[in-house]
Amino acid sequence: MESGSISSEVRLKVAQCFRTLSSSADHTDVFDALETLNSYLDDGAESSRCTAAEREEFRRTHYSRTLRVLVGQLQADWTHSLSAAQRSQLWDPLFLKGPPDQALLVLMEAVTQLRPSAGLDRLVSVTERFLQSGRLADLLWSFCLGSVPSDSAQLRETLLARLAALPDLTANRLHPNNRPLFTPQRFYPLLASEMLAVLERTCRALRDGVDCSLTFVAQTLGKVCLQGHSGPVLAVMAPRLAVCTRSDMVWQRVSWKLLQDVPERCMESVLTGLLQAADSPDAFSRIAGNLVITNKKAQFVLTHKVLLLQYKYQTRVLRTVLGYLASDRDRRPLLIQVLRSVSQAWANPSAVKHTPQEQQLYVSKTLLLAASLLTDAELQELRSDLLQCLLGGLQSHLDSSAVGIRTLGMVVGECLSARMDLNGTKLKFEYDQNEETQELLSLMTPSKQSNIFKRSNMFESDVCRSEATRESSQVKSVSQRSKSDPDSDLDRSSDDDLPPYDMSGDVEASRAAPPRYLRDCLEGTARFLESLVRRNVFAAKEISVQMTKVLLHMEDRFGISGFLVLRQAAMVALAAVDSVPVTRYLTTEFYSLNYSLRQRLDILEVLALAAQELSKPAADKVIAAASELTPYQSTSAASWRQEVEKRIQNKTKRISKGSAQPGAGAAPNRYAPVAGYFFFPLLRNYDKPEVTFDLLGSDHLVLGRLIHTLGLFMHLAVNAPIAAQMGAALLDFVWAVRYHADQTVRRGVLFAVCSVFLSMPSQALMMDLSQQLLETRTWLADVAEVDPDADCRNLAVQSLVLLDQNLKKQLQNPNGLSLES
Repeated sequence: MESGSISSEVRLKVAQCFRTLSSSADHTDVFDALETLNSYLDDGAESSRCTAAEREEFRRTHYSRTLRVLVGQLQADWTHSLSAAQRSQLWDPLFLKGPPDQALLVLMEAVTQLRPSAGLDRLVSVTERFLQSGRLADLLWSFCLGSVPSDSAQLRETLLARLAALPDLTANRLHPNNRPLFTPQRFYPLLASEMLAVLERTCRALRDGVDCSLTFVAQTLGKVCLQGHSGPVLAVMAPRLAVCTRSDMVWQRVSWKLLQDVPERCMESVLTGLLQAADSPDAFSRIAGNLVITNKKAQFVLTHKVLLLQYKYQTRVLRTVLGYLASDRDRRPLLIQVLRSVSQAWANPSAVKHTPQEQQLYVSKTLLLAASLLTDAELQELRSDLLQCLLGGLQSHLDSSAVGIRTLGMVVGECLSARMDLNGTKLKFEYDQNEETQELLSLMTPSKQSNIFKRSNMFESDVCRSEATRESSQVKSVSQRSKSDPDSDLDRSSDDDLPPYDMSGDVEASRAAPPRYLRDCLEGTARFLESLVRRNVFAAKEISVQMTKVLLHMEDRFGISGFLVLRQAAMVALAAVDSVPVTRYLTTEFYSLNYSLRQRLDILEVLALAAQELSKPAADKVIAAASELTPYQSTSAASWRQEVEKRIQNKTKRISKGSAQPGAGAAPNRYAPVAGYFFFPLLRNYDKPEVTFDLLGSDHLVLGRLIHTLGLFMHLAVNAPIAAQMGAALLDFVWAVRYHADQTVRRGVLFAVCSVFLSMPSQALMMDLSQQLLETRTWLADVAEVDPDADCRNLAVQSLVLLDQNLKKQLQNPNGLSLES
């Protein structure tokens, strides 16, 4: 009965205040009504007008409606008559002293619905004061204590949505006059600081024996991270948590409980953000505890998704994850499980063929880091798995046509063989050193614990001191010996006083005289062959095919410096001087038996270089040679005439003056007449496997180089009469292998398609290949979107751009395509 009378009395007083605010013209009555409403929010001695029960009833039942009434009266006359002091004493406290959850909901609702006006500016100022006065921490703390008057799942979800999206909501309404505090760069660090303040209150409450719940704080953290703001939030929280959990068990319990209460759908966002914000595996271990064991979603994220499905994280994140798994006895079985799964993924031949090179590098880093963290006993347990991974995975990587993947296999093979110590035998490969290989090699030296470092440093310092003592004694003995025998230094330094002889102009002496005739080169002399071929064109044509055959089968039996370059340059010179016979021979031999893959690749390289040379003007070399000649300095009496002529030219004024240097002269394209001899013979027998050569099977490296070479021939044939025929044939050829598993072949196919779109006339492209272009466009769009190789995606985008340009050019041409075509 007493509670009912209190409820009715409060309801009557509040209703009277609402009527006064809505209809009274006397500002004094309005101010009294505002003071009455404020009295329900005052605590202690300040609340003499009402009892604690009345205040509780007002907060639980009438507070939210009071704020909505105040928002509805923003355009009333009495609101404009409030001074700044009255506003801060009567208006603002109604939003800042009541239940923070209800105040935030009303403020955000009003800000997102009101139109730009003075009333909106006033609400924005109140919202800004709400955030600056620590009301967010009060809101979170009220849910920790369970003191929210009307707590429900719907209320929590609405509050979480408003908190996580506050910068977006205010920006949509206030742009371009948004307040700096509402920007993501300011708001989310502020929210993180408020959550840390709540966690500190929780620690104090637990020490005092008060129970707390971190569910709503964990939900807030998860919601913010799920929406993509884990970076600024955890950049503030992770360092503070790492420091507080270092020696305080209560902080560790609070941190572990916070992560355990994160909703499952938000767990991945929180953990990945925390991995990037944590500065070390030890810090992450103190913050997360054994979460990877108690939470299945966290275990899936840390042991599978971050390590195998994603490859966007830095090496520091991999160190944090694997170091976290290895730092505790209960978590080490998960490290062994990770090593098994990663080794299987690295050795999977399908993964080597169909995953991007960046992901394979990422998996290789994970494998080496996990192997470096194993103890000797664990290494013996996993020896068979690692050996199987080493043998199968190394073979799959070495079979790849991509240089980067082969190098990756070599480096990982070396590191794993050294780590397993297979009877003292270690694999050793030759590869080019770069940043990636150096980083992979450095992963096999894991960071030690600080105490181990201290002991090692102490030991090293003792050793250094002993070494320094021994060296000083040796120096003293040497000095004494030098004093006793002063002539020893003179004998030792007598040779150092001689000046060095200048040998910069020396020329390597050749034991054999250079050949003077081309037929002499058939006996095996390759050093001077190119120059002889280019100087004796007519003689070269007589033996061009015979000479090419000798060079193609020639081996470096005597270790000649630059032998491969000399042989290739000579074959290119022969193909450029006598194009048709030499090209016919090389294209025929490409599909012949008893040739190695290296020789077939040599044939393609020679044909490509010869085609490039023929496509350039022949006069380029003559002009370059003439430009290198030094003009003759005349000392005759005629030089004064040139000086006078020069002065006259300088004094003469001309309206226009032609170019001082003659333009480049026109020269015939030597490649256009013979382009068919380079191109079409290579398309004859590609689908006929031989005993030692299967172009569409295992020899995909040669297939990729062949398609790339054909694309180069097509590119060089621009404006040639045969370009349209070559383009149609090339598209038919590459269409059969456009979905090849090897990325090098796919790159070659896309390069060939780009060459067709660049070199083939637009009208011929649209008229002759109109049926194929629609399907080609669909295929290119699919490659640009889903191909795992980045170069393939870029080439597909370039091909689409070229196709659109050709189509637009042809449609703008009045004599181009008609609507029917």
